[in-house]
Amino acid sequence: MNGNFPRIITLLRKERGLSQKRAAEALGISQALLSHYEKGIRECGLDFVVRAADFYGVSCDYLLGRSPDRTGATLTLEDIPEPDAMGRENMSRGSLIPVLNKKLIANSLNIIFGILQQCNHKELTNEISACLSAAAYRCFRLLYSANPKNPQGLFSVPEKVSSAYSLASENIAEAKARALAEGEKLDGIEGLSQEKAPSLSPEILSSQYPLFSSSLFNLIKNAETRMKQ
Repeated sequence: MNGNFPRIITLLRKERGLSQKRAAEALGISQALLSHYEKGIRECGLDFVVRAADFYGVSCDYLLGRSPDRTGATLTLEDIPEPDAMGRENMSRGSLIPVLNKKLIANSLNIIFGILQQCNHKELTNEISACLSAAAYRCFRLLYSANPKNPQGLFSVPEKVSSAYSLASENIAEAKARALAEGEKLDGIEGLSQEKAPSLSPEILSSQYPLFSSSLFNLIKNAETRMKQ
């Protein structure tokens, strides 16, 4: 059994608000045995995996950490909703500040990934994506952990070290991306050739991305203002 299983069955039990005793009774095992499963002290059989999956309404693949989707579905490009799929009615509620900042960031990301498409360099795209993902992870976890009652079982990295780990991961991804972008060979992968290096300026950005360039310019201004504080 892999290391994800104890974490996930603990998370699911806590989400239901069940004690180990009540969950064990429902699953047909002793509390002591369930405690051992949740701590990773003992491994369970396939029959228990199936029973737990049925009880919690998730797939076996999710229980085993093989899929982040509770149904066990494999995510494809067509499955990913557009950023504004929630609808304008949800965006109009409350303060306009989150909506404004979201648009600045989302539109700027459109330009970043548009440039990456022009570069057509898989490893560079992967490292830039990893850098951005680490930042998004860190921000989400900060909000998630604001309420100490939220079950931390959603994450495999302990909360106390998650910020440092994600920062390290982000810095490593940025360093690799910088090396590749400057044409250096990294881990046997050829860097971006000079011919494919993007030629950029405010005028070019405004011409190529007329809908999004003003958002990027404002994001740059806002970010640098914060840097100088």
